[in-house]
Amino acid sequence: MSSLRNAIPKRAYKERAQPHSRRKFGLLEKHKDYVIRAREYHKKEETLRRLKEKAANRNPDEFYFRMIRTKTVNGVHRPESEANKYTPEELMLMKTQDIGYVLQKIQSEKKKVEKLKAVLHSLDNQPANKHIYYAEDREEANEISSSLKDRERHKLHSPPDVIKRKMDASYRELEARMKRVQDLERVYDEMALQKELQKKGKKRKVREEDLV
Repeated sequence: MSSLRNAIPKRAYKERAQPHSRRKFGLLEKHKDYVIRAREYHKKEETLRRLKEKAANRNPDEFYFRMIRTKTVNGVHRPESEANKYTPEELMLMKTQDIGYVLQKIQSEKKKVEKLKAVLHSLDNQPANKHIYYAEDREEANEISSSLKDRERHKLHSPPDVIKRKMDASYRELEARMKRVQDLERVYDEMALQKELQKKGKKRKVREEDLV
């Protein structure tokens, strides 16, 4: 009986569309859309109610240590500026540690660049494998020689696609690492200059004609 009931075609239920006069407002909101929107609205409303209740029940004489480092501006707590949080000696020490880290990264990248260059150089100058062929007469030897020359010429002009893709990826990696080394060296020079400018003593700007 159930199979017979399922065999009878049923009329497809269609949602009511937006009236023609309200097409400018977009799609007609369905009940499930309204449920989601209502839940979000009541959730925000409950959050605001709890915050207002918490603010109303707050003890005005309550103390916490952050009050020492804040001040009230128009009834709003503003944290004090932390620009002078560290002493000049501490700032110098932190800059020294930063410069040391950048220098370590430069050395690490240079080692990787040298390793990649060595690998690519060995692949470019890899010697060909040697094989010994035996022929019964001179004619067979000439045929073997001509076929080997054609094979070697084909290998030189069209290397395997897998090796070619790997070599292209290695060359791209080498170029990216060399650019990274240049960027790190520029950052290192700027940080070293800033560190020297923070040292005590009189500074003088050197002109280009003084360097000649």
